[in-house]
Amino acid sequence: MPRRHSPRGARWLASNTLYYTVMTTFSLVFLVPLVWMVMSAFKTQQQIFDSPWSLPTSIDLSILATAWERGGFGTYVGNSIIVTTVAVSAILVFGAMAAFALSRLKFRLRGFFLVFLALGLLLPVQSYFVAQSSLLNAIGINDTRLALIIPYIGLGLSLAVYLLKAYLDTLPRELFESARMDGCGDLRMFVALVFPLIRPGLATVAVFSILSAWNEFLLATLYIQSDELKTIPVGLVAFTGRYATDYPLLFAALSIITIPMIAIYVIFHRQVTSGITEGTLR
Repeated sequence: MPRRHSPRGARWLASNTLYYTVMTTFSLVFLVPLVWMVMSAFKTQQQIFDSPWSLPTSIDLSILATAWERGGFGTYVGNSIIVTTVAVSAILVFGAMAAFALSRLKFRLRGFFLVFLALGLLLPVQSYFVAQSSLLNAIGINDTRLALIIPYIGLGLSLAVYLLKAYLDTLPRELFESARMDGCGDLRMFVALVFPLIRPGLATVAVFSILSAWNEFLLATLYIQSDELKTIPVGLVAFTGRYATDYPLLFAALSIITIPMIAIYVIFHRQVTSGITEGTLR
């Protein structure tokens, strides 16, 4: 006799099919333009217009070197690496310390600090841009790397603190009480116990912070005027203005900038997923 599928199994199959169909469609929406951009970098100008969806007839990697050299991306990449590394390192350290204090220590104004940090998630940077710009001018760090590093730290701290605090809140209280009984002070507990336990959360914060700082455009445009201090997004705009009609060179430059960030996310996507979900599953 033929097997009968239960209504529950049929609903599961239908919902699963719908889920994967929607996710595949969304993936193609983002993947197809990326693939087209990379393919176009290895075509001639005429091929891009005559047959935009055809495969390149040959792969000449020298176009990447040409785009790198003509665009001066060595300077821009170096600036982005310095700014991103310093900002993300500070976000991880300060965010972890603040999350530990707000999660496991009892002190006055604790609620105030939580609300204050929540404002960082709610308010757009445009709402306090004038005050921030005036402050940077007053302390004399405009048109320096610090003019980007300090705002990037501020922009990333709120998310870091809330993600890491939510992770710490799920850890057993007995773990910290045992450390207290063994004579651990706050600093030793943070270094020896907390920091190793929140590595998945730190990986999540690091990836989000790297992507945010690496791709940030508005502040980098407004606070940096010197060409030798510009980061990649601003340098790419200058490159686009100089080589707007040379589409293979432009697509090669875009590929150089885009692919490393995608690779970072692909490599660390498991850590990102576990860092977001693990706190809710414990």
